Amino acid sequence: MRIAILDYGMGNVRSVETGFRRVGFDALLTRDPEEIRKATHIVLPGVGAFRDCMENLKTYGLIEPLKEALQSGRPFLGICLGLQILFEGSEEFGESKGLAIMRGKVVRFRGDMSEEIENRKTGVKRRYPLKIPHMGWNAVRILKDHPILEGIEDGSYFYFVHSYYVVPEDDVAVTTTSYGIDFVSAIARDNIFACQFHPEKSQKVGLRLLKNFARWRP
Repeated sequence: MRIAILDYGMGNVRSVETGFRRVGFDALLTRDPEEIRKATHIVLPGVGAFRDCMENLKTYGLIEPLKEALQSGRPFLGICLGLQILFEGSEEFGESKGLAIMRGKVVRFRGDMSEEIENRKTGVKRRYPLKIPHMGWNAVRILKDHPILEGIEDGSYFYFVHSYYVVPEDDVAVTTTSYGIDFVSAIARDNIFACQFHPEKSQKVGLRLLKNFARWRP
């Protein structure tokens, strides 16, 4: 087994590497196209701007090796930006083009979202504005069974940090999460699994997801 984590100068790649080691699997941080081609499992993490992500992948010559990996049938895990760039484009900073592996787009949370919260003592409900970015722990609703989610209960909490979310055109959603709206928080198709949340920051439940991925044979 060779797990390759693409190191393109963005994202907390070290945390992802540490996560795999904690569940008993070594992972290689690399931007070498040949190492990516040799890998049995590919991981693309990311934190930051969509456009910067695409530019960095292009700068390091990783666009084609990444597309080859996605189309090869080998297990692929995208995390945060690694989910978003699979789609056709993002409205961040105007319009930025993605890899177009999935049909759909990436959009920003509305700035006027709110949430109704009940006071436990008085029973009075009030609406409170929601902050953007969506940051912190939130529940994940499982829509479909998937090997990557084996042993993870519906409603489990994962860690999020993002201002944008994906809107797929096809039936690829496997989980949703509520934050002002219900948005798609993980997608899957064939050898691809990608999530908006950060398993490497999500303690026990996140480590279970990484372990499931390392054992996955689509």
